[in-house]
Amino acid sequence: MKLLHLTFHFEFLDAVERILDRHGVENFVRHPMVDGRDRDGKHYGTQVFPGNSALVQAQVEDERLDALLEDLKRFRDLKVAHHHIEALVLPVERRL
Repeated sequence: MKLLHLTFHFEFLDAVERILDRHGVENFVRHPMVDGRDRDGKHYGTQVFPGNSALVQAQVEDERLDALLEDLKRFRDLKVAHHHIEALVLPVERRL
């Protein structure tokens, strides 16, 4: 089991959730509007720093991970606007 930590621009939340659904990822937490900073600067939801980021953390079985990451990569490569998506894979040492 791994923890997938995804950050991206909030307007792509539905598209990312559809990708998770296609891969049978049922357990996740989503934070749809968070402040963040990426290569384009700050996204604080203000006039000075417009836009927001989204954060999704999902529990993913090891055998689903490669195909899921490949789909996320295809999504990222589809448009320049998608280039902000970042995926981190973290080990799950214990689970309750």
